Amino acid sequence: MRYIEIGIGMAVAILIFLAIQGIDLLPVLFFAGLMAAFFYGNIKRTGNKSFATVSKGAADEKLVSFDDIGGQDMAKGELCEALEFIKDVEGIKTLGIRPLKGILLNGPPGTGKTLLAKAAAQFTRSAFLAASGSEFVEMYVGVGAQRVRQLFKQARDMAKRNHKTSAVIFIDEIEVLGGKRGQNAGHMEYDQTLNELLVQMDGISENDAIRVLVIGATNRIDILDPALLRPGRFDRQVKVDLPDKKGRMKILQLHTRNKPLANDVSLADVANDTFGFSGAHLESVANEAAILAFRESSGTITAQHLRSAVEKVIMGEKLDRIPSSQEKNRIAVHETGHALLSEYTLPGSVASVNVVPRGNALGYVRQTQQDDMYLYTVDYINSKIAVAIAGAIAEEMFLGARSTGASNDFKQATDLAKQIVFGGMSELGIVSPEDVPKELLHNTITGIIKQIECQVRTVLTNHQTAFTLTVDTLLAKEFISGAEFRVLLNGDEQAA
Repeated sequence: MRYIEIGIGMAVAILIFLAIQGIDLLPVLFFAGLMAAFFYGNIKRTGNKSFATVSKGAADEKLVSFDDIGGQDMAKGELCEALEFIKDVEGIKTLGIRPLKGILLNGPPGTGKTLLAKAAAQFTRSAFLAASGSEFVEMYVGVGAQRVRQLFKQARDMAKRNHKTSAVIFIDEIEVLGGKRGQNAGHMEYDQTLNELLVQMDGISENDAIRVLVIGATNRIDILDPALLRPGRFDRQVKVDLPDKKGRMKILQLHTRNKPLANDVSLADVANDTFGFSGAHLESVANEAAILAFRESSGTITAQHLRSAVEKVIMGEKLDRIPSSQEKNRIAVHETGHALLSEYTLPGSVASVNVVPRGNALGYVRQTQQDDMYLYTVDYINSKIAVAIAGAIAEEMFLGARSTGASNDFKQATDLAKQIVFGGMSELGIVSPEDVPKELLHNTITGIIKQIECQVRTVLTNHQTAFTLTVDTLLAKEFISGAEFRVLLNGDEQAA
């Protein structure tokens, strides 16, 4: 305040001197007013007011522990090991271990990165602050750097007030703040903000009264600046991936523990049907199932509620769009083609067949698989191509012509064929994607798809009776389950 008073006094003295000299003060006062407004707004926007989210404890919110997070056992194990360095201070000094300064959580959206950071703060009994990378950068130069300094100071001050010896700073979407320098030629604010974060992380010392751990989260690790990723800043990179079948089962148990489930509900079946779902998707499935039960005034959540919820999360809500009878017949033929080839190439893979419009689809086949797969053989990819093109071929065989509804199917088939080529599984052998001539690539992809197309025609021809029966059932019911479809396909109820 003393410096402000001195500055104001000097400004008044200069104005009086200029007035005595006969100089017009109106332009000077106008310019001084603009400068005062700018600095006042900047100080007010970036001053002592906190922009980070503070975890206040059980009185204000439910504390998150690692037991509340399912499907991320490996990520939790790596994170807990790193956090032990904060808890066991004397032990790490005995072995001469340098405490980790930063942990980077990398994975798809909805996999629980924020929950892991909150659980880390609870595990270490630390003060917890959360901020998003987008909150640091504005058009005003220096604002982001000031906010970084403010964040670290706030973390230490909050830990002192709460009589804690450590603090956890969580920065979500850190790629906004930590992108590679030099990418924004016309604006140095991004680079200055990242430089300040690097300096602050370098300033973390094992001898500090308050030990600070920075946890960052991103799904774009490829665009982060190398200086941020080096040891001594983000020492650990923890992969937070989509959960496997066992993990999905655990997540579903967590999200249904406060919900009344009917006796016919099998969470193992739901976990099996939700391959590729994140934790956020599974939470939405449990919530949507409860909403459906509430709509129907049901006291419990049934297996049908959960199946409908899975389809709603995948495809969206049912639409009021009502196709004509001719279009509906074409949709039924198209989807039956997909379903028949799916069941033929991978028995038990069809979960349901629908001709009810949802989202952007007029109809769809929901597929599932018994086991999670991470490596694909050429036979498996060929089977996926067969399923993709079966709808269009069924239209051509049974209705005389194809329609525009197969455009996405063809794109999927082409992408799968490219996987075969670039995976070294085609007649070209091992090739480089950059060196393959476009004409040669086109001819190879066309050859792969044409060969599979002949196989699809043979399968559809050999199952015409079951095909026609499935189409008629779909037109009557609009929906059949996988078990019902297998009965129609095999003509024997024992096949289910």
